[in-house]
Amino acid sequence: MLDDRKLAVLRAIVEDFVQTNEPVGSKMVAERHVLGVSSATIRNDMAALEDEGLITQPHTSAGRIPTDAGYRLFVDRLSTVKPLSVAERRAIETFLAGSVDLDDVMQRSVRLLARLTHQVALVQYPSLSKSCVRHVELVPVTNNRLLFILVTDTGRVEQRVVDLPIHVDDDTIALMRARLNAVVAGKHLSEVPSLVSELVPERSEADTVAMRALVTTLLDTVAEQREERVVLGGAANLARAGGDFHGEVQSVLEALEEHVVLLRLLSEVTEPEEVLVRIGAENRTEGLTSASVVATSYGSASHSIAALGVLGPTRMDYPGTMAAVRAVSQYLGRIVAES
Repeated sequence: MLDDRKLAVLRAIVEDFVQTNEPVGSKMVAERHVLGVSSATIRNDMAALEDEGLITQPHTSAGRIPTDAGYRLFVDRLSTVKPLSVAERRAIETFLAGSVDLDDVMQRSVRLLARLTHQVALVQYPSLSKSCVRHVELVPVTNNRLLFILVTDTGRVEQRVVDLPIHVDDDTIALMRARLNAVVAGKHLSEVPSLVSELVPERSEADTVAMRALVTTLLDTVAEQREERVVLGGAANLARAGGDFHGEVQSVLEALEEHVVLLRLLSEVTEPEEVLVRIGAENRTEGLTSASVVATSYGSASHSIAALGVLGPTRMDYPGTMAAVRAVSQYLGRIVAES
């Protein structure tokens, strides 16, 4: 168990290395941080931290840099996540509030997160598997073609074109719209298949054929709920931090091209408002063992609907990144809930 002074030395090394990208010596720690001890004492503490595997010396006569274990202990010992300034929070709220639809919200969120953290940002669309039906709309396109629109309470809008084998008039369309909404509006998507299985038209054979086509479309839409979407932004930040990946930046880029990898990174967030940090080798995905991931969910305090986060080198401003990720998630959750 490390005493408070050694933890303070570790914190100083992490903070200085993140800021300067240069190995940190005992003299620098003594000059830049008020620890109340001499540089000789700090050297002894650094030797103890090195024995614990928390810092390492990249080459002879150099200072020390944190290891993955050192970053992990630093993050675990953060007493609080530093809050963003009032100006930063106002800028986030203003930027996201100007969005016009869910796609715009997602794009703005990922750009904002990449800009705030200078890392690669990942934002997951609200999960259909955690959504309820808000409304079903039917829009005539031609005499026997409809646009089927499913709107969820999380802002997702799914559209399908339905070709009908017969012509249906406006009255029939209105009736089918009303009957569908009477059955599924306000219901969780997982409930929809059982609810519509007994939905039988009451008027004519033509209604039956048309309704069957609509029910089939609805079921197909719900069945695709596992096909979640992730938006990625700020990939250019990887190039600027290329040296921090020790020559593995190409592997990181290749991993980020896989949609399933992005979903896996975000799926590890399981608790609402939890800020999850995975450092270096803690990432089990091939190609990301030199990277760190900071992620959280968004939605409400009791019900998360999706996740967002950032990916960057292990030499990361963890307190600032965690604060930015949490702040964006709070505003995003509020906007989606109000959409």
